[in-house]
Amino acid sequence: MSMLSRRNLLMTAIAVPALMTAGPTLAADGEVTISHYFTGELGLGGLKEIFAEFQDETGIAVKDSPIGHEDFKTGILVRAAGNNLPDVFSYWAGARTQFVIDSDSLRPIDDMWNANGLNDVVAKSVADGATLYDGKRYLVPFGYHYAGMFYNTAVLEEAGITEMPESWGDFLAMCETLKSNGVTPIALGSKNRWPAQFWFDYLILRTAGPDYRAKLMDGSASYDDDEVKKAMAMWKELIDKGYFVDNANADTWTDASDKVARGDAAMTLMGTWITGYWNGIGLEPGGDYDFFEFPQVEAGVPNAVVGPVDGLVISANAANPEDAEKLLNFMISDTDVQAKWAGIQGALSANVNVDDSAYTPVMQHALKAVAGADAFVFNYDLSTPPPVAEVGLSMFARFMDDPSKVDDILAQASEDAEKAFAE
Repeated sequence: MSMLSRRNLLMTAIAVPALMTAGPTLAADGEVTISHYFTGELGLGGLKEIFAEFQDETGIAVKDSPIGHEDFKTGILVRAAGNNLPDVFSYWAGARTQFVIDSDSLRPIDDMWNANGLNDVVAKSVADGATLYDGKRYLVPFGYHYAGMFYNTAVLEEAGITEMPESWGDFLAMCETLKSNGVTPIALGSKNRWPAQFWFDYLILRTAGPDYRAKLMDGSASYDDDEVKKAMAMWKELIDKGYFVDNANADTWTDASDKVARGDAAMTLMGTWITGYWNGIGLEPGGDYDFFEFPQVEAGVPNAVVGPVDGLVISANAANPEDAEKLLNFMISDTDVQAKWAGIQGALSANVNVDDSAYTPVMQHALKAVAGADAFVFNYDLSTPPPVAEVGLSMFARFMDDPSKVDDILAQASEDAEKAFAE
């Protein structure tokens, strides 16, 4: 690793509020070490079952070290900078993976990919967008998600809403109907900042379009552009009208999800992992809840959908790279494993051989929404380099705290993003 790459990793890590350090994770013979962010409601128990199945099938043990989602973002960069990564770790496809590749911390997997015929296993759109970096493959997609407007069916029915909005005007009318019936339309839990990003993503995508958004993500457009100001003004209008719950920055995404489940709010813009959470607390998919696609705003703008791809990567200095490759192949190629994970986590499988019957009605709906879209883009903090993502995530939190300061917030974000890209 070059001194510059090591410095970039460390500077990014110390810029994040939470810092997690970890010692080296060394693999014994016949053992693969792995670290991941699937803890708590994100499927830790199910993942342990899958690792046990892998050991039964191959005789290779998996030494598992799960880390909380937020701490993982910082901790994995610290470990990369300290050259003490595990054999395998989970990571988000997109700019975050590219950032770690640029530090020479990941091992290419082209030979493993080709030897196992993964071109016939992984959906081409996912493979092209999530696995290829600088012409080489580095990541095996374990599952992917779609962000939609998830709602409480009973709450909408009680307000007399039977048709889901397709246009922005329809959506505003829907929110006004809910509010007039004494229901807060939208829950948002932005305590950890990232849940707010989906509002920014969709408003930019539905007004300025995916090409402009790509320029914003790579630094060739600015956060004080008119396009960004327009999207933020629309977001502010929703808040000013009282359509969002109060004190969103005090809640986590599960807090917001609970408010919708209880009927304290009607809907929340969230990824499909919410289905795994809601199913786990006894809600019936397609009965108690469903979703609608983020409505069209400007005619003629391509229909882009947003979501993350969760992947598995192998560290450049893995102690047991051969068995690590076997684990990655098992995780994506075994259709039973993929179907189990989809059910546990509320994910869509990147394996084209998983039958649609493995999904709940809501997840089948999500699959159709992705298939019918003009583009699939990674959510904000996976589409721009981590130092810039920190700027944006903090911008969203500041905005939710005081939308009246939006002009000052955008001016500061523009300046901070320019500096982050320059570094």
